[in-house]
Amino acid sequence: MNNVKRLIRAIVCVCFLGLPRLTSPQWIPFLKGHPKDVSVRDIALMGWGPVSSDAETLKDMREAGFNVGGFCHVSDLPSIEAAGLTCFVDDPRANGYDWKNLPPDNVLKERIVALKQDVAGHPGAVGFLLTDEPAMAAMPGLGKVSKVLHEAMPDRLTYVNLFPSQVPTERLGTDYDSYVRALVNTVGQSFLSYDNYALVNGELDDQFYTNLEIVRRLGIDLRTPFWNCIQSNAHYSYAEPTDANIHLQAYASLAYGSRGIQYFTYFTPAHGNFRLAPVDVFGYRTATWDMVRRVNQEIAMLEPTLGKIHSTGVYHYPYAPRGGQPLTKSSLVERVEMTEHRLVAAPAAGRVLIGEFVDASNKPYLLVVNKDLQRSFLLNIYLRDQRCKLVLISQYTGKDEEFTGERHWIQPGGGFLFRVD
Repeated sequence: MNNVKRLIRAIVCVCFLGLPRLTSPQWIPFLKGHPKDVSVRDIALMGWGPVSSDAETLKDMREAGFNVGGFCHVSDLPSIEAAGLTCFVDDPRANGYDWKNLPPDNVLKERIVALKQDVAGHPGAVGFLLTDEPAMAAMPGLGKVSKVLHEAMPDRLTYVNLFPSQVPTERLGTDYDSYVRALVNTVGQSFLSYDNYALVNGELDDQFYTNLEIVRRLGIDLRTPFWNCIQSNAHYSYAEPTDANIHLQAYASLAYGSRGIQYFTYFTPAHGNFRLAPVDVFGYRTATWDMVRRVNQEIAMLEPTLGKIHSTGVYHYPYAPRGGQPLTKSSLVERVEMTEHRLVAAPAAGRVLIGEFVDASNKPYLLVVNKDLQRSFLLNIYLRDQRCKLVLISQYTGKDEEFTGERHWIQPGGGFLFRVD
């Protein structure tokens, strides 16, 4: 009987002392309901594609953390604004052209003046959709229309989205570097925008990182921020969305310095094998909606820090993709150790991406991303200067936290933002 009592006392001890208390702060939700507001001018969180004008649908979109609904008509602007969203106006006066054969200058200007009158007083019109994935031959025409729009409405953006880097030069009409440069130098767009869908065979293909390398390098050279359009539905032979692969695409983009995350798509296209976008073809939320909301809310919490730092380097471990840099080139990080259990001494086969940043006072920051889509890891980061300390900036509160204990566990595709003190 005494042995039974001792066993019961041991079980009670484990239950009440060996497990986290349900009343401790880590178990209490930090947020409930409406996400933190983020301006599109700080970081764009955009649902790529046509947007609905239905009030409830737009309310759901705002609840999911978006600040750019996508592409709308002028008549949609009151509903867009009522939901707290913005959009790029899709109108034939801005985009209904053969880019190689534009109408006379006076006709073009008359159309733009009329468009200006229609959007006057509508802050929800963040800019105008011109086209998606143009060839190089379209750039001069796009530049001409963009110039007229900017002269009439200098506070509005123009939107052109570029092909990914693996598209053949014969289709682009030039090499990829020249193609990307033309968006700034010829079209005059104030941000670079491109897409690269690379979720295949259970992995995020290295071409995703190679494209980020190119756009980051050119963005720094052109002094122009970039937006990345990532995959949030399944189509063709691309993989279905998961919490891990959406996190990885978003956090990898942020680690390269992206100032915009666009999701292709928010609404599921009703053709082909498109499926599992955040909202399905019948208008219902899918599991992807919750995944995207979580990522957007994490980004919103990190934005006050991300918005004041700029990229100084990006490094991969244990190997770098084509065009990338290995971790050995980092001036801050000596090595990383990724294990799958606290009792396993030898590092597991983890894969990590580290973006390095500095703020205006030259204080360094790190954004560390787990590139593995299947496994969580116990992460340890060893700095070259051992006098320095890593301070974790929580993706749930935006506040400083001690990088200790269970906080060392990084989820599949997840990211940690650190200040180096």
